[in-house]
Amino acid sequence: MRGLIYEGPGKMAFTDALSVRDPGPGEVLVRIAASGICHSDLSVVNGTIPWSAPAVLGHEGAGVIEAVGEGVTELAPGDHVALHTLAYCGQCAHCESGRPTHCRKTLGNRTEPFMLDGAPVSNFAATSTFVEKTVVKQQQAVKIDPAIPLDLACLIGCGVLTGVGSVINRADVSAGQTAAVFGIGGIGLNVIQGLKLAGAARIVAVDLLPAREGMAREFGATDFVDASDGDVAAKIKALLPDALNPSAAGVDWAFECSGSVAALGSAMNTLGWGGTCVIVGTPRAGATLEVPIGQLGFVDRAVIGARYGSSRPHRDMPAYLALYKNGALKLDELVTKRYSLDQYEEAFHDLEAGKLARGVFVL
Repeated sequence: MRGLIYEGPGKMAFTDALSVRDPGPGEVLVRIAASGICHSDLSVVNGTIPWSAPAVLGHEGAGVIEAVGEGVTELAPGDHVALHTLAYCGQCAHCESGRPTHCRKTLGNRTEPFMLDGAPVSNFAATSTFVEKTVVKQQQAVKIDPAIPLDLACLIGCGVLTGVGSVINRADVSAGQTAAVFGIGGIGLNVIQGLKLAGAARIVAVDLLPAREGMAREFGATDFVDASDGDVAAKIKALLPDALNPSAAGVDWAFECSGSVAALGSAMNTLGWGGTCVIVGTPRAGATLEVPIGQLGFVDRAVIGARYGSSRPHRDMPAYLALYKNGALKLDELVTKRYSLDQYEEAFHDLEAGKLARGVFVL
């Protein structure tokens, strides 16, 4: 079986000698048709996200159910599914109240469902989609319309859930509010989509690469600021002045999507009175930021985290796919390029170089 093996910081390898175990009780075996290439995967390879090796990376997949374990009744072989990473229990108070991202069972789900040369290989993010077949819990597979191309459906499982969900679920942006989005990759573009769906009046896209302006505007941005040239906060406040008090200029919401500590500091500086900064991107382990307390407490500013868009996958994934079908959500335009698994070096290079909104491995 073909797959990509993470062998340690900076080391990846393609193999055709992997095997995967049969699904156990409450699990399903999925033949992966396509997997989005998320920056979180690259963050494992470059050491930003610590992860034990060897492991099969990838967490944004879609495919077809090939086998089901004991007790699985809602899914059957042949079903088309999109996968998500929340291996929630479904029984705790958080799951029962519709907050699966708060379920304590969704962290630390490192298992070893794969074998290579007689040695066990772990999964990643309870999923692993850079491989021909994977085993996940039944609650991680959401049945979808087989008419939706799987190389588009795969994007729902992370980029769309995280980006759109951070706006709709976590921030609950209101119509007419203003926002800045820092980092216009796959997640940032989906934040922009979410802001457009929410009815935001002004959406300012911010990126170090001026070439991303066209795509940002295509997805709904009303303005673009080149972060490589000058004071970003000053530029944004000039776009959104406050006639009553110049010190109150800025946005209602700032979404930091790149994982950059410097960008996070800049995002916080763009907030107007009562504004909130949402941390969406994944910074390096142990990263810190010093924040003047007066900038928060005296004028009702806030900083919040957003885990996986505060998503409820079995509600959100079908909803987002319905929006795609009626033309309100862009998926085709997210895919910059498709690759085979053995083209992983090119794919990761393109991602790191900022050439991709989303790359997709097609298996």
